Amino acid sequence: MNAFEIIRVVAPEFENVADDEVCKWIDFAKPFVSKKKFGNAYEHALAYLAAHKMKMAGRGDNSMGKVDDALRVSSYSEGDVSIGFSVSQGNNMSVDAEYALTIYGIQYLSIRRSKIIPIISAGER
Repeated sequence: MNAFEIIRVVAPEFENVADDEVCKWIDFAKPFVSKKKFGNAYEHALAYLAAHKMKMAGRGDNSMGKVDDALRVSSYSEGDVSIGFSVSQGNNMSVDAEYALTIYGIQYLSIRRSKIIPIISAGER
């Protein structure tokens, strides 16, 4: 299966997203997924990364709300109404924290961990 077919199987929430748009998201994700390093899992990694990026961009079924909506509100209360909005978390987040925001990102990380072994310096052990 290619990345497009995988997205159509594992991500039914994008069924109403036009085929050409899904293909554009796959093309967008290609530079971030190495065929050499991911090997036989390349198409799956590419599909999950593209689906993650589509979800983060608010594409597909958003009947439960958008991911970015949840990121902006940091607190709220009901009595005397109070809503707090978060600011950019930039360097406060781990490098992979964004991927944990969608099931597709988590799947991408899982595949990446199974295929790519990180280099740990002596100071990090």
